[in-house]
Amino acid sequence: MDHQKKRVLILLLFLSTFFGYLEWGDDQSSFLIESELEIFSKGIKDPLSVLHPFTLIPFIGQILLLISLFQKAPKKWLVIAAIIGLGLLFGLILFIGIIGPNWKILVSSLPFWLFSILLIREFRKSFKS
Repeated sequence: MDHQKKRVLILLLFLSTFFGYLEWGDDQSSFLIESELEIFSKGIKDPLSVLHPFTLIPFIGQILLLISLFQKAPKKWLVIAAIIGLGLLFGLILFIGIIGPNWKILVSSLPFWLFSILLIREFRKSFKS
């Protein structure tokens, strides 16, 4: 049952990565899932155009979450590595939401941080027992 709870939290964390919200310019905005789809379509035509640490590191984090989701027993180090990789992007989104101040951007990052904290607590709890 313990692994099942971790899997549910990993799934929720993975899904929360698609709902980060960004705004720029006068009338430009996007959810992260829209930006990812655009990056994939550009990456098919010109892979070098999307090779940037700020796109690759969070994407690798998402892949690590997917891998850990399908493991028999999710590995703590894999999930922590994914949280760190994605946390770089969501930390920046949170920072932008705070200094903006833009409540839409700020609120869009909170599910990621909530599920990250719950997942880390779950790993700690299972480590102690």
